[in-house]
Amino acid sequence: MAQAPAEISRFLSDAELVEDVAKARMTPLTGGVASDIWKVESDGRVFVVKKALAQMRVAQTWLAPVSRNASEVDWLREAGRIAPGAVPGILASDAKAGIFAMNYLDPADHPVWKQELHAGRADPAFAARLGAVIAAIHAGTQGSAEIARRFANDATFHSIRIEPYLEATARVHTDLAAPLLALAAETLAAKVALVHGDVSPKNILVGPHGPVILDAECAWNGEPAFDLAFCLNHLLLKCLWTPGASVGFLACFDALAESYLAGVDWEPRASIEARVARLLPALFLARVDGKSPAEYISADADKDRVRRVARQLIATPLARLSTIRQLWSEEISR
Repeated sequence: MAQAPAEISRFLSDAELVEDVAKARMTPLTGGVASDIWKVESDGRVFVVKKALAQMRVAQTWLAPVSRNASEVDWLREAGRIAPGAVPGILASDAKAGIFAMNYLDPADHPVWKQELHAGRADPAFAARLGAVIAAIHAGTQGSAEIARRFANDATFHSIRIEPYLEATARVHTDLAAPLLALAAETLAAKVALVHGDVSPKNILVGPHGPVILDAECAWNGEPAFDLAFCLNHLLLKCLWTPGASVGFLACFDALAESYLAGVDWEPRASIEARVARLLPALFLARVDGKSPAEYISADADKDRVRRVARQLIATPLARLSTIRQLWSEEISR
């Protein structure tokens, strides 16, 4: 049985989540770069404890404040209010220590969407439901002064998203630095709605009643276009991971985008779609040349495919997501 860090054991005791920490079964869960995550089995129940790390588990130096753990708890509670069942329940939290406990969802009936996609199981109906949930969270928080106050996390969002994705990529592609840095500044300056910041298939469970969203460490009152662009980006990349399911992934891309945009009621649909279309290729390029490259895009030929399409779209932005999807479809069909 693995030994959990002393801080987590102390949290379990202080929060009275277990009767005897020494008798609790503790299993480390893998897959994340930003936190220590433990499955805890004790007193007839199972739950998860998560502790934020100051240094990410990546090759480059990537630091972020552990205060994001408290914002994650706040996001989960806010999202649960707007979209019941779309997030796990919170059991206890310690903002100062950067630790919280939440319900454990068994992979047997809550598989990770990333693994479903890798296996070629691409369900456009599920993608559409996810789009509707994300749009509902944005619609339910847009323009809120209270949300703006509670999630004024510009420094965290910059350190976890803007710098490692957009600014780091600009340092590699110096000829595109001007549009990438302008996009970074404009994105960080937007103050529209509550943003998750990491809507990735690895953070989404395929639950029996719909999507369940995890890992809101990047929670921020800001640019809602970021969430849609971040998730659409993964659906494009998966075409290189499981090429045989590309048609299904692109169908999910269309379903996710359409469902989300149908739920936009706080601004003209065309306006936010154009901002998503600007962010998408920048994030696409970042997954091969930023600080957090996609681990499954390893072949030079695949990286060049991403660069070819992304660079073209950054230099000459398009306003429609369907056009971006079509360009990528043509690229991977060659």
